Amino acid sequence: MTSIDDLGTDRLRDHVAAQLTRSRARSAALTDAVDEHDLVRQHSKLMSPLVWDFAHIGNQEELWLVRDVGGREPVRSDIDELYDAFKHSRSSRPELPLLGPAEARRYVAEVRDKVFDVLETTRFEGRRLLDGGFAFGMIVQHEQQHDETMLATHQLRVGAPVLDAPPPPPGSPLPVSEVLVPGGYFTMGTSTEAWALDNERPAHQARTDPFFIDTAPVTNARYAAFIDAGGYTDERWWSEAGWAHVQQAKLVAPRFWERVGAEWYRDRFGVVAPVVPDEPVVHVSFHEAEAYAKWAGKRLPTEVEWEKAARFDPATGRSRRYPWGDEEPTELHANLGQRHLQPAPVGAYPAGASALGVHQLIGDVWEWTSSDFHGYTGFEVFPYAEYSQVFFGPEYKVLRGGSFGADPAAVRSTFRNWDYPIRRQIFAGFRCARDAEAAELS
Repeated sequence: MTSIDDLGTDRLRDHVAAQLTRSRARSAALTDAVDEHDLVRQHSKLMSPLVWDFAHIGNQEELWLVRDVGGREPVRSDIDELYDAFKHSRSSRPELPLLGPAEARRYVAEVRDKVFDVLETTRFEGRRLLDGGFAFGMIVQHEQQHDETMLATHQLRVGAPVLDAPPPPPGSPLPVSEVLVPGGYFTMGTSTEAWALDNERPAHQARTDPFFIDTAPVTNARYAAFIDAGGYTDERWWSEAGWAHVQQAKLVAPRFWERVGAEWYRDRFGVVAPVVPDEPVVHVSFHEAEAYAKWAGKRLPTEVEWEKAARFDPATGRSRRYPWGDEEPTELHANLGQRHLQPAPVGAYPAGASALGVHQLIGDVWEWTSSDFHGYTGFEVFPYAEYSQVFFGPEYKVLRGGSFGADPAAVRSTFRNWDYPIRRQIFAGFRCARDAEAAELS
């Protein structure tokens, strides 16, 4: 495998240009799919109007690549505050004097033209921000992350379906339901991945006791059994905060599920159809995942356990970039990049299994862990505190692995996502873990 550091200036420049172009094509597809009314309206108070996300993508690109890296004059400094995510809550953004759809498209196009000019003359050295093209990689990932956010907004949108994609590959039975992960140390995080973000760094030694982890994410069928067993009405399975939220929000099933007679249906991007039994459950909160795990006699994995299951190769003792090895993900490895608009059935990606035999750790659904979000020992803010550091603390739970709506450029085995434990609009599911008993290790 050729790493970014080995590409050389010309090949790195070509790689950056291709990633920028691919990301913008996705942003355009998500915004061109709806009319102007849908672009400017707020489909949920949890989300920004699509037109805000689109212009925000351009504004971040202007701030970092045009002004900082390129040292160019501002394109639209007058709108910086409007598109500062920390100045205005999502619920208040529709009230701002935002750029209209046509103006936003002109703005992001002008910024992108200037970025390509900057790219032609940039030397990928001399500043940490430029090493390995980091600033460009950061912006690629930022756009892809907002594309996933816009995809979640499409899921909340009411109206005729506007998105389409082929179904994922079929699943296949897995030989075992859980896998033993040996105890001991492994290398967690990274100090070498060129485009890794600050919260993934630095690489360090982390330790686990032996534990079992589910071979695949929890499926709709298994989660439906929890519902049918009275899971949402039995306080025993819930934490104090989880039970209070279930009562207050009147939760009875994953978001976008509805029971019709004896069968569960789900609304996916405007298409209502029966729930697919062997697909990973999606649109569940941390509280729901935690309650299911307790009901099943298990628990959620810690973030350390999740990464060890994903990366540790017992044959070599090293940590892989991805569960399957060091090569970039392909359509044989994982369900990523909005290619299928839904999780793939369990067993659909045998080539993506980890060295320990754990499947679908990357793609399909973000996976809740039991860990709070914090920096690793030796964490350094780079290049700005508002990306990670301001979110550190017990209010946020860590998610791992990426969803079908996450892009390969923004997903790897060290990548860390986080959100409030009540959030359900995100493409999140989970798998369970449990402690290994002494008799099981002999």
